[in-house]
Amino acid sequence: MILSVELLPQSWLRDAVELLVRLVEAAGALVIFTGAVWAFARFMTALVRRGGRSRGFNRIRLTLGRFLALGLEFQLAGDVLRTAVAPSFTEIGQLAAIAAIRTALNFFLAREIAHERAEIERGDDLPEGTEQTGPPSAGARG
Repeated sequence: MILSVELLPQSWLRDAVELLVRLVEAAGALVIFTGAVWAFARFMTALVRRGGRSRGFNRIRLTLGRFLALGLEFQLAGDVLRTAVAPSFTEIGQLAAIAAIRTALNFFLAREIAHERAEIERGDDLPEGTEQTGPPSAGARG
């Protein structure tokens, strides 16, 4: 005969995990929101300073992409936590679908970030009338 000792009732564990899920998802939403506000502010500042010219915005897009990727990782972590306590097959299927969608989003976002970074390193993001005279400084990578 095997004795089952229950440290925490399953309902308490579910409530604790649900609280953690909400905190992690809120953190992800906050990261995405912060990145969007930062990018919008930088975009408007650059737009005003450059008189409407679109050059120089790759750095802003690169940083926004990093915020989005990090936010998506937090959201995926919340989904994984949600299924940590006695998941049903339906919940596992939903997690698989959500994970696949978010992983695909992250993949394409990472590809776009790499493309933007390459453009910046080539100097394609410099304002008109300036030339890159050496390798970009570490601080210029955003």
